Amino acid sequence: MSRVKGFISFEGSEGSGKSTHAKLLAAYLRAQGHNVLETAEPGGTNIGNKIRGLLLDPENDMDPLTELLLYYSARAQHVREIIYPALLQNTVVITDRFTDSTAAYQGYARGIDLSIIETLNDIVVPDLKPSLTILLDLDVEEGLRRNRTAQKIDRFEQETIDFHGRVRQGFHQIAREEPERVRLVDASRDKEEISREIIKIVEESWH
Repeated sequence: MSRVKGFISFEGSEGSGKSTHAKLLAAYLRAQGHNVLETAEPGGTNIGNKIRGLLLDPENDMDPLTELLLYYSARAQHVREIIYPALLQNTVVITDRFTDSTAAYQGYARGIDLSIIETLNDIVVPDLKPSLTILLDLDVEEGLRRNRTAQKIDRFEQETIDFHGRVRQGFHQIAREEPERVRLVDASRDKEEISREIIKIVEESWH
């Protein structure tokens, strides 16, 4: 996959603040005169939102391979219906999760061979990788506590601490392998401080 300028992803484990900071960055960039599209995975399209419901429903006990293929089905529609058209119009696209989440959750945490995930990337998103990924890093127990406080309950919330620890380790490994693209940000701090750091990272990456 080749990196695409103007395509920014937010990644991180549960409760790390991805949605909040994606919105804050989008608002800042719009104030600077950019056209910005905010989106999220799984979802972003009518079909994707239906798949999201299947993936996050706590009552759905599914095989890891089923889970993986559902994510890529949603992504195939998302990329072709939403992301590609926006990028072709020189719109900045900010997505809450993308392929790094698949590697972290289904690869490092679920144990699916990363070569399978890479093959699916080559099929579904052969020429699309964010130019910049903001990885919000947070202690997994704190992240889960935040989500419980916000009354967020889904199938992944019910996973073990060990599972979420493997997700976090997976994200760290991805950041080590691609330090120019993936920028790790301490998400335990004050929201305004985090937002300022993210804006600085984005501005530096574009100059």
